[in-house]
Amino acid sequence: MADLRNNFVGIKSPNPFWLASAPPTDKAYNVERAFKAGWGGVVWKTLGEEGPPVVNVNGPRYGAIWGADRRLLGLNNIELITDRDLYTNLREMKQVKMNWPDRALIASIMVPCEEQAWKAILPLVEETGADGIELNFGCPHGMSERGMGSAVGQVPEYIEMVVRWCKQYTRMPVITKLTPNITDIRKPARAAKAGGTDAVSLINTINSIVSVDLDNFAPNPTVGGKGSHGGYCGPAVKPIALNMVAEIARDAETYGLPISGIGGVTTWRDAAEFLALGAGNVQVCTAAMTYGFKIVEEMITGLSDWMDEKGHRTLDDVIARAVPNVSDWQYLNLNYIAKAKIDQDACIKCGRCYIACEDTSHQAITNMVDGARHFEVMDEECVGCNLCVSVCPVENCITMEELPAGSLDKRTGKIVDPNYANWTTHPNNPMARQAAE
Repeated sequence: MADLRNNFVGIKSPNPFWLASAPPTDKAYNVERAFKAGWGGVVWKTLGEEGPPVVNVNGPRYGAIWGADRRLLGLNNIELITDRDLYTNLREMKQVKMNWPDRALIASIMVPCEEQAWKAILPLVEETGADGIELNFGCPHGMSERGMGSAVGQVPEYIEMVVRWCKQYTRMPVITKLTPNITDIRKPARAAKAGGTDAVSLINTINSIVSVDLDNFAPNPTVGGKGSHGGYCGPAVKPIALNMVAEIARDAETYGLPISGIGGVTTWRDAAEFLALGAGNVQVCTAAMTYGFKIVEEMITGLSDWMDEKGHRTLDDVIARAVPNVSDWQYLNLNYIAKAKIDQDACIKCGRCYIACEDTSHQAITNMVDGARHFEVMDEECVGCNLCVSVCPVENCITMEELPAGSLDKRTGKIVDPNYANWTTHPNNPMARQAAE
């Protein structure tokens, strides 16, 4: 059986599935239920400084984007950090850690960008026995307007400064949570590393307005006739998260920096993709809020079964395996050629591939043959874009087939370069040319 035990910057947990800092981790009751369900760790909902707690809205806090089957694709929230007293949270964290010593418990923290504020809260958190801290530099709403959250995460100099304070004033591992609301994710990651962070976690939520109530003309969720931008999360943000994780994992200046992957993890396959792109573990929120804590059972079983099937014994066999294959566009092999093929037995003759190709692409698919409705790819017109694969409602009905070296490309009339398979040394590869020179 695959070994799913996770060691992330010295923080051990029985599996790589942690709950992210969010409503599901706001109190001991929720966290205890999560651990009973099998979660390997939690990041406690973000703590604020000592004093009056923040006040959340008492109306709708979530806006949603659904698929055609009403499946939740994206969730927008306008909720702030914990609105419970700091010391109540600290007491509960300490008790939970005593009850579950084998699970990871991380304290998410957000206080003003002042050295004394961080110096004051860190010993309080340390006393709970928490395994580490996560610096919340990601929240894009409510707290950012107060000079915290993404207001810090968008300024690399502030990130480095706060990380240095935390490394100075605590023995606990420091995980720096990054905001995606930035042009180049590598810059805040580099700043966190320069400050001495033990790891980064990403992505936090994306600044968004998900919809507008066209009766009241106010953004959703609407509170007393008004709406605000919020943080977007869920399956829809996964592609953005994967890219940002990969950017950090393959950046020369942050190479080897441990990453906790966040953003739309809903299935074991999602988790495996994050791990393959360099994440050391994953954090989950929206999936738990949609389906409940027991969803982790499918994640654990699915990841374990897949690893067994592929012969991966430990998580280290998977982590960062895909990173060497992430390339900049200019290094892609332009001599590689693939054509779409339609499985006539699987085809339901809906015509979606034809109309997509005919109206918006390369007119490479027939719709009639010998007077009968028939869909077939014409190799002499197909550029291998795979739009037809993307729009086909039948899984694996349309596939992309590589043309072997030495064969004729009917579209260009050229013989497929027999050397294209050895792209690492191909003369058209700029990286290969540079190495040769």
